[in-house]
Amino acid sequence: MSETLPSGLPVDTELPDQVGVLVLGAGLAGCAALLAAAEAGQYAVLLEKTGTIGGSTVKSAGLSAFAGTDEQAAQGIADSVDLLRQDLLEVGKHRNEPALVDLYCEHQLETYRWLKGHGAEYGEIHAASGQSAPRSHPSDTTAMLVHLLKAAGRLGARIVLDTAAERLVHDGTRVTGVDVLRADGTRHRIEADAVVLGTGGFSMSPDLLARFAPQMEHALRQGGAGNTGDGLLMALAHGAGLRDTPYVKGTYGHFHTEHPDEDGTGILAVYKGAIAVNREGRRFVDESRNYKEIGDAALVQPGVTTWQVFDSRTMAASNDEVPIYEFAGRRRAGMLLEAETIAELERRIGLPEGSLQGTVEEYNAAIREGRPDPLGREHLSGAVGERSAIAEPPFFAHPSGTVVLATYCGLTVDTRMRVLDWWGAPIERLYAAGEVVGGFHGAGYMTGTSIGKAGIFGRLAGTHAAAEESALTW
Repeated sequence: MSETLPSGLPVDTELPDQVGVLVLGAGLAGCAALLAAAEAGQYAVLLEKTGTIGGSTVKSAGLSAFAGTDEQAAQGIADSVDLLRQDLLEVGKHRNEPALVDLYCEHQLETYRWLKGHGAEYGEIHAASGQSAPRSHPSDTTAMLVHLLKAAGRLGARIVLDTAAERLVHDGTRVTGVDVLRADGTRHRIEADAVVLGTGGFSMSPDLLARFAPQMEHALRQGGAGNTGDGLLMALAHGAGLRDTPYVKGTYGHFHTEHPDEDGTGILAVYKGAIAVNREGRRFVDESRNYKEIGDAALVQPGVTTWQVFDSRTMAASNDEVPIYEFAGRRRAGMLLEAETIAELERRIGLPEGSLQGTVEEYNAAIREGRPDPLGREHLSGAVGERSAIAEPPFFAHPSGTVVLATYCGLTVDTRMRVLDWWGAPIERLYAAGEVVGGFHGAGYMTGTSIGKAGIFGRLAGTHAAAEESALTW
C-alpha cells in the first residue's frame, strides 16, 4: 500500500493502456523527465514500484553542483563552466565520456533556472569533494520533487505508485512499452511511444553488488528502497551497453552501524577541519580527497571502522541546512564521543595509549611550522579551505564507516539520452537518466553531480522522448 504522500500530487490508481511517454522511477531523474515530457505536449505517466516518491534522491545530502548561479554571485564565489568541466574530468580521471561531461556543462545553468522556476530553493553554497570552487547548492529534495510533480500534473501527467516494471516490450525494431506488476499481483501491459528509465542504481541489491562491485563487500548499504537494478537489468536484456562498473565506490562518513538518527548521508567533518584516524589512532588518508576515495581507504583499515576527530572550531561550522555538515545534530543525537582533552578522547574511543595524542600533535605541528603534511593534505576539501590545528576543546569523534548509497555506473547513452547497445547503436524509443546511466562520472565523483545529472539528464531525456512520433493507434 502507498505510504503517506504530500497532498496535491497527480496520483492515479488505474493504469493506462497507452501513453506518449512512460517514465519509470520517481526520483529526480524520473520527475524531471515527466515534467519535461508534459511541457512538450505529451501524455506522460510515471510508474513507481514503491509506495512513495523520492528514491535515492531523498536519501542524498540534497546538494547540486552548478556553476555561475545567483547564489554563488551573492556570496562572491568565482566559478565558471570551464572550471566545472575541468573538475569533472580530473575527478573522473579522464575516464568519463567527454560528450556527457560537455552535455552536463552546456545545460546545467538552464536546468538550474528551470528547477528554480518550478519552486526549487537553494541555500548557502559550500565547497565539497572535487570542487575547485564552492558549488554545492543545498536544497530540500522532497519539496523539489513535489513541485515538479504538481507542475506535471497541471499539464495532464499522472503518477501511479506500487507498480513495478518487469520487462520492456520490444517488437524487434523498437521498444513499444512495458509489462508491469501491481502490488495486488495483477499484471498489465502499457504501450508507449517512448520509455524513460529513471530507476536508479543497485545499491540495495546484494546480488548485483557482489557481481559488479565485490570490493564493497564490507561496506554498509543504504539507498532508495527500490534501488535493486530493475531498469539496468531490463535494458541489459535488450543488449544495452554498460559503463563504469569497476568504479563503484562507497561514501565515507556514515555512522559505523545502523542508528535511528542516521539519515543515510553521514557527515564529512573532514571537509571542515577534522582528521580521519583508524583503530591504531593513525591518519590513513589525505582527508581533502574525494570522499569516495576516502571511503575506499577506510574499507581496508583494520576493523573497517574509523573516526573523524575534530575540535570546537569545526563544531562551530555545523550547518543544519546541509546534512553532511550537520555536526550539532549528531551531537544532540548522541552519535559523537566528546572529551575535554585529546587524551580523554583517545581513551573513550579505545585507541592505543598515546596514539591519537601523537597523531594530533604531529598534524598540528606540521600546520604550525609550515611543514608538508606527510599524507599530502594542503586544504580542507579539494583545493578549498585552509587547515587549522585541532586544539580548541571540547574534542569530538564520529565513528565512521563507508556506505554504498548509490552506484554511479550503468547504461551507455548518447547525448539525447537514448540507451545504446553494446555496439553503440540506439535501442530505439528507450531513454535513461539519473543513477542508472554510466559514463558521466568516470573513475571518481564530484559532490553534487548525482543530483545535478538527475535534473539535467532527466529533463533532456523527457524532452527527447516526447519528440518521438507516435507509432500507436489511439
